[in-house]
Amino acid sequence: MRSYDEVKRVEYAPESKEPFAFKFYNPDEVIMGKPMREHLKFAMSYWHTIDADGVDMFGSSTMDKTFGLASDPLAMYRKKADFAFELMDKLQLDYYCFHDVDIAPEGKTVAESMKYFGEMVDYIAVLQKKHGKKLLWNTANNFGDKKFMAGAATSPNADVYAVAAAKVKAGIDAAIKLGGDGYVFWGGREGYDTLLNTDMALELDNLGRFMQMARDYARAKGFKGAFYLEPKPKEPTKHQYDFDAATCMNFIRTYGLEGDFKLNIEANHATLAGHTFQHELRVASVNDGFGSIDANQGDYLLGWDTDQFPTNVYETMLCMYEVIKAGGFTTGGLNFDAKTRRQSNTFEDILLAYIAGMDAFALGLRLAVKVIEDGRIDRFVEERYASYNTGIGKKIVEGKTDLQELYDYAMGLGEIKVESGRQEYLEAVLNDIMFG
Repeated sequence: MRSYDEVKRVEYAPESKEPFAFKFYNPDEVIMGKPMREHLKFAMSYWHTIDADGVDMFGSSTMDKTFGLASDPLAMYRKKADFAFELMDKLQLDYYCFHDVDIAPEGKTVAESMKYFGEMVDYIAVLQKKHGKKLLWNTANNFGDKKFMAGAATSPNADVYAVAAAKVKAGIDAAIKLGGDGYVFWGGREGYDTLLNTDMALELDNLGRFMQMARDYARAKGFKGAFYLEPKPKEPTKHQYDFDAATCMNFIRTYGLEGDFKLNIEANHATLAGHTFQHELRVASVNDGFGSIDANQGDYLLGWDTDQFPTNVYETMLCMYEVIKAGGFTTGGLNFDAKTRRQSNTFEDILLAYIAGMDAFALGLRLAVKVIEDGRIDRFVEERYASYNTGIGKKIVEGKTDLQELYDYAMGLGEIKVESGRQEYLEAVLNDIMFG
C-alpha cells in the first residue's frame, strides 16, 4: 500500500483494486441534472481530521499531529492548516468546517485567544483562495474550557455568557471574511445534569436571547448565510436543551428565529435520541428546517457518540432519499463529523476513511435516485393516503369542514376497513432496488 505522501490525488476508478481510489464517487458525473459533487457537497471536519489524535478517557494519543512543532503553537497551527488543505486536495473535497479552537491556539486571556484566532483566520483565507476551497460552516467551541462547565449561553455566570458571546461574534466575523455558507450552534453544555440547581426558564430564555443577538449582529454585518442548530439529546450533559429535531424546531419558533435558523442533523446524534437518521431528516424537512448534515454513524450497541465514518449504505441511501425529496442542499452539505478509530492511527488511514465515507454516500445517492425513479415506494404512499384527495378527506385537508360535519359523516358509516401498510413488502422493494 502506498504511503500518504505517495498519494497525490484520489481518483474515480470503479474497476480498480487500488485502495486509494473512489469506486462510486465520481465528482463530475451528472445525476438528476447536476454533478455528484453538488448533490453531496462533502466537507472535511477540522476537529476530528486535523486535531484528533486518538485520545480517549482510558488512554493517551495514538497519533502525532503536532508536526514536531508543539513548542511553537502558532507555527504548529499554521502547519496543521497547510496539511488540512493538502488533504482536501488529495480527496477532492470542496468544503471544510471548523470550531474556533480547532484552527488557533488558546491564549492566557480572552483577548489573546481572539488575537491568535484572527491571525489564523487571515492565514486560512490565503490557503482557501490558493486551493480553491470553501467554508461550509464554522462554529465556536463554547463547551471545552472549564469556564463552560455549567454551560455557555445557559451558564449561571453572566461573565461566562459574555465570553461565549465574544467568541461567537469573532466566529461570525470569520465566517464573513472566509465567505462561509453557514454558522452552526451546537449546545455542547447547554443543558443540565440535575434540576435541583437549575433555573430552566431563565436558561432557555437566555439561550433564545443569545441566538437572537447572534442573528441580529450577523445580518447587520452583511452575513447572508444560514444559521443552524444541531440537535443532540445527551453527552456531555445528561439532558441537553437541543434534544432532537422536533425540540429544536419548537425552540426556533418560540424565540422568533424562523427564516434564519435551520437544523444541522447528525446521524449519531439521531440514534442517541432514540430516533433513526431518516426520522430526524424528515422532521427537519416537514418543518422547513432542513439545512445541513453531519455525516457519520454510531455503534448501535453503545450508548455514546462514537463518530464513526459512515459505511452503512442502507443508511446513506435513506439519507440521500430524504435530501433529494427536500430539494437538495442549498447552503448546507455533508460534513464528515467522523474520526478514524483509535487503532487506525496513520495518515493513510485518514485517506482510507474518507474514501470509505465518500463512496458510501455516493452509492447511497445512486441508490436513492433509483428508488425515486422506480416509483413503487412513492406510488404506494400516494395511494395509501388517496382518501384525502376526494370527498370528506379533501375537505379535511382544505380546512373546509368542522367537528359537527365530521360527526354527522361518521354517523353514516358502516364497517371501516383500513388497508394494509405492507411494511415488509416495501422493505423488500428497497432490497430489490439495491441488490436486484
